[in-house]
Amino acid sequence: QVQLVESGGGSVQAGGSLRLSCKVSAYKYSRFCGGWFRQAPGKEREGVATINRDGTTNYADSVKGRFTISQDTAENENTQYLQMNSLQPEDTAMYYCAAVGPGSTLYWGTVPLQTRLFYYWGQGIQVTVSS
Repeated sequence: QVQLVESGGGSVQAGGSLRLSCKVSAYKYSRFCGGWFRQAPGKEREGVATINRDGTTNYADSVKGRFTISQDTAENENTQYLQMNSLQPEDTAMYYCAAVGPGSTLYWGTVPLQTRLFYYWGQGIQVTVSS
């Protein structure tokens, strides 16, 4: 069973930084098509960043230049990261790590910031930015 486990969330003041990590128990030794999404109270889940197997990244306009998505491959599991700099109160949300399923045909190029493209999801981790 594929598991995605996020870590690294917390509270920070505006202008600060956090790095989210997501350990993925699948796609060993190889990059995978993954993403980060977030959901604030009373709002729909929105895409933050995606990364494809060829390394192509895609970012929401609201985080471009501040957030960076990346992946590390390893023998037992892969890790996906989201480096978040210059955080603002509007970045406060529950953040979710996601990965495509085994039937996905997304191998290269830009991956849209759409939840429907992703099959596996983490449990979510809270990020709170105070002004």
